[in-house]
Amino acid sequence: MSKTVAPFGSWVSPITSQLLVTDVVGFDYAFVDGPDTYWVEIRPTEAGRYVIVRQGADGSVHDVFGTDFAARTLAHEYGGLCVAIQRGVVYFSNWSDQRLYRVTLGADPVAITPAPPTDRAWRYADPRLSPDGATLYCIRERHEEGVVHNEVVAIATNGESDATILAGGFDFYSDLAVSPDGQRLAYVCWNHPNMPWDHTALYEIVFDSAGDVDTRRLVTGHEESVQQPQYDATGQLYYVSDRSGWWNLYRDVDGGVNVMPLNAEFGQPGWSFGTSTYRPLADGSLFVTWNTAEGTQAALVANNGGATPLHYDWAGLADVYSDGGRVVGIAFDPQRPTSVVTVDLATGHATVVKASFVNSVDVAYLSAPEAIEFPTEGGLTAHAYYYPPTNADFVGPDGEAPPLIVISHGGPTGQSSALLSYGRQYWTSRGFALVDVNYGGSTGYGREYRNRLRGQWGIVDLDDCTNAAKYLAATGRANPNALLIHGGSAGGYTTFCALTFRKDFTAGASYYGVSDLGALAEFTHKFESRYLDLLVGPWPEARDIYEARSPLFHTDLLETPMILFQGLEDKVVPPAQAEAMVAALTEKQVPHAYVAYEGEQHGFRKAENIIRTAEAELSFYGQVLGFTPAGDITPVEISFADRIR
Repeated sequence: MSKTVAPFGSWVSPITSQLLVTDVVGFDYAFVDGPDTYWVEIRPTEAGRYVIVRQGADGSVHDVFGTDFAARTLAHEYGGLCVAIQRGVVYFSNWSDQRLYRVTLGADPVAITPAPPTDRAWRYADPRLSPDGATLYCIRERHEEGVVHNEVVAIATNGESDATILAGGFDFYSDLAVSPDGQRLAYVCWNHPNMPWDHTALYEIVFDSAGDVDTRRLVTGHEESVQQPQYDATGQLYYVSDRSGWWNLYRDVDGGVNVMPLNAEFGQPGWSFGTSTYRPLADGSLFVTWNTAEGTQAALVANNGGATPLHYDWAGLADVYSDGGRVVGIAFDPQRPTSVVTVDLATGHATVVKASFVNSVDVAYLSAPEAIEFPTEGGLTAHAYYYPPTNADFVGPDGEAPPLIVISHGGPTGQSSALLSYGRQYWTSRGFALVDVNYGGSTGYGREYRNRLRGQWGIVDLDDCTNAAKYLAATGRANPNALLIHGGSAGGYTTFCALTFRKDFTAGASYYGVSDLGALAEFTHKFESRYLDLLVGPWPEARDIYEARSPLFHTDLLETPMILFQGLEDKVVPPAQAEAMVAALTEKQVPHAYVAYEGEQHGFRKAENIIRTAEAELSFYGQVLGFTPAGDITPVEISFADRIR
C-alpha cells in the first residue's frame, strides 16, 4: 500500500493528545517486601497524584491509601524517595502536609511526626528502617523563619517520641544506608557551592548500645562525587565514586577498592533522593548495573570481587531495589513502555509487573532513535539521539527534509535516554524529526564531559544544541529553514538563548525556562541557590557575566517567534521569569504565545494541561511554518501573528 504524500507536520497520527494521558501512569520507585511488590504510581488523571500501589503474592493489586493521601516530598524541592517498607508496614511522606505516616494493609495512615509550625515547613526524605523496624532514619529539611536546615534524624516508628538529630552542620544530606545489624549508618553530605555531582563526602556513624552516636568517621570525600553507600549482607560497605573520572563502584577497604574499573557510569546525578544502580543480595553478592552508549548493562558481583555478566534485555534500568532476594526496578526501552519489572538473577531477563501504558500503536508509527555523535566547538564532539519522522501512512514531499525539533534537556546536569515516549512520538508520527541532545555538561559520559559546562552554561549547551541542528541539516536529515528548539527548566533557558542570541532557529518552545540568571541565583530555593557559582560564576560578583548570558538583558535581539508554558506554583523557576520575557516580547511585538497553568509546579502533571500543552505547541508550529495540523485541536492564540514571516 502506497503512502500519502503530505506536508511534514500535517500527517494524521494515531498518537493523539488524549493518548498522552489515557491510561498512562508514571513510575517513581519500586520495592519488594517478601512476596509483595510495591511501586509509586503518578496519575495524570488524578491531578498528578503519587500513589503507592501493592501487588500481593496472589496477583491482587491495591492502592495502599485512599484519595486523601499522596506520597511525595518537597525536600530539595525536587523530592524523590520518600517511601520505606518493611514486613507489610509502609512509611511515606504525605504531599499535603509533608508529615511522615505509617500505614498497614486495610488501615488508614497514621502520622508519626508532629504537625510543623507552619504549612509544609518540615519535610522528610530518603527514609531507611532499622532492622527491627523500631526506628526510621531519614533526611529532614526544616524551613523556619526564612532559614532552611538540613539534617539526618532518627524517628521512632510508633510516633511516641521526638526526632533525634544524628548529623547536622552540612548544607545538605542524602543517601542513607543502614548496616544489617543496625549498628552503623552511612550518609552522604556536602556544602555550598557544590552540587551532589561535584564534591561530596561519605560518613559512617557507629551507634553505642543505647542507640546514641558513639563514633563518626569520614569514609571518603577528597575532590570526588560519592553516592549510594550500601551495606552487603556481611556488613561490608560499598559506594559509588567518580575519583577515576567515571562513577564506579568501590568497596570500603584500604581507602576504597574499585570493584569494576570501567569507563562507564555506575552513578547518576543526585537531583532527587533515592538514586540506586546496585543492590546487595542475601548471599553477600551484589546486583550491579551501569550505563554505556549501548544502554544499561548488568552483572552479579561476588563478595570476592568476581563479576558474572547478565544479559539484561531492556535498554535501561533505573531505581533498582531488592530485599536481598528479588530485584525490581524501572525499565525503559525505545520499543516498549516504561515498566516496573522484576529481574531474573540467573539470566538477567526482566518480567513486566506493570507497564506505564498499553502500547496500542503499531511499531510502523514509532520512530526508532539513533545514537549520534556530532562535531561541535573546540574540535570536540557531543552526543544526541536522533528520531526520524515515521508514519506508516504518510511521507513528506519528494526532495524535502523534515522540520527538526531540537530538545534541550533540563538540569542542565542531566541526561536524555532512548525510551518509548508518546510525548516524542507525538511529533515524529506527524512528520517532525527530533534530536534529543546530551550537550556538554550532561551525565553519562564521565566527569570530564560533565565538567564541560563549568563556567560555560549558556555557551556550551547553546553551541551543542545549535551544532546538532546544523549537523543534521547538513546531512539532509533536517530542513535548515525549519529548525525548532524546545526545552524545559534549564532546557528552557537554552531555548531562550537560542531564540535570542542565534538566528538559526525558526521558532521554539520554552517550558518554565530561565530568562534572567541573576534572578535565578538570587531567588531560587536552597538546593540550587549556589548551583550557578560553578556554572556561571559567583553571584553577585560575576553580575556582568550573568547579564551577558541572560536573554532578558538582550531583548533588543528578540525577533524569533516563541511559545512559553509555565506553572503558576513553580518554586524552582518562578513565573516571573516567563512573565518578564512575555513583557519583552510584547514590547518588541514579536509573535508569541503564553500558556500558564494554575496549580502546576515545576513540570505539568494534570491530564488536561498535558493535552493542552501538546496541542498548543503543535498549533503554534503550524502557524509559524505554514501547515495545518491534522485532527480537531484547539488553536493557540498568537500575539502579533500578523508579523510571522
